[in-house]
Amino acid sequence: MAVGRSPRIDRNSSDPATSTANESRPVAKPLLGLLCALSGAIAFSGKAIIVKLLYRYPGTDAATLLALRMLVALPFFIGIAIMVQRRPKLAPLIAADIWKIMLLGFLGYYLASYLDFLGLQYISATLERLILYLGPSMVLLLAVAIRGYRVSRRQILALAISYLGVALAFVHDFLFATKIPRMGSAHVALGSALAFGSAVSYSFYLFGSGELVRRIGTLRLTAHASGVACLCSILQYLWLQPINQWHKILEFPLPVYWLSLLNGTVCTVLPIFLVMLGISRLGATSAAQIGMVGPLSTIVLSTIFLGERIGSWQIAGTVLVMTGVFVTSQRR
Repeated sequence: MAVGRSPRIDRNSSDPATSTANESRPVAKPLLGLLCALSGAIAFSGKAIIVKLLYRYPGTDAATLLALRMLVALPFFIGIAIMVQRRPKLAPLIAADIWKIMLLGFLGYYLASYLDFLGLQYISATLERLILYLGPSMVLLLAVAIRGYRVSRRQILALAISYLGVALAFVHDFLFATKIPRMGSAHVALGSALAFGSAVSYSFYLFGSGELVRRIGTLRLTAHASGVACLCSILQYLWLQPINQWHKILEFPLPVYWLSLLNGTVCTVLPIFLVMLGISRLGATSAAQIGMVGPLSTIVLSTIFLGERIGSWQIAGTVLVMTGVFVTSQRR
């Protein structure tokens, strides 16, 4: 699903919506960091476009498409885990770490991705991307509910702006639902709820991963948690299909596999590295702000490849969401 959608929380920071372990020591290579963060955000936004294209082929469903994506990505994450494990002076993984990794992988990558894929059946790629960009606000709300964090008036205003932006984009999909394949107006609320559930699930991952990141490292956590998500996705497909139907995953038209290959590499594994490189060279706050190009790139890509109608409601909603995320991601 997706790394890079919102900043990670940090117990030692004054602002739980923005801090990461590497925030204070970015490497001074701003141009390379800018290119990495920008490319990563655009690559992540392509996931929704590819999933919408895949849904146009008969017999495709969320569980199957997610399994194909994770089958492609799993060897890369295994390779990353092996590579990281060979580094010297690594903190050993204790039993508590393993359980946390499994839980975070289930919530942050498997469940969030599955709900996202389900939601994309009913809403436009642009609305989906804007809903996912509510992640920083959800991390902030979790900090308020669980840790007693006090929000400022500026942050409350930012939350209101972001949710108003999503509401405008929702109105657009509701009014023009007949133009979007596989859906009608009655299903827009369902698709939006599923995408919102995806954002909530991923925000729990961001909220709960801060301490573990400091102990075992970002790349190590990402590789292991993503591996857990890959296994969950594959097992889900096997569980939902009768044994004598497992072979059907090999009977789709060739474009389904090419698109799944693109989804699992360019839109999943590659942007993880690009965003991490961007954070290491710019700092997490700057990289997150550059990542706000995601909704804009989704609008452009959905217009080119999906023929989705872009109206004033969506443009206004995108501007509001990006403004709210920008304000939320600022340090005090």
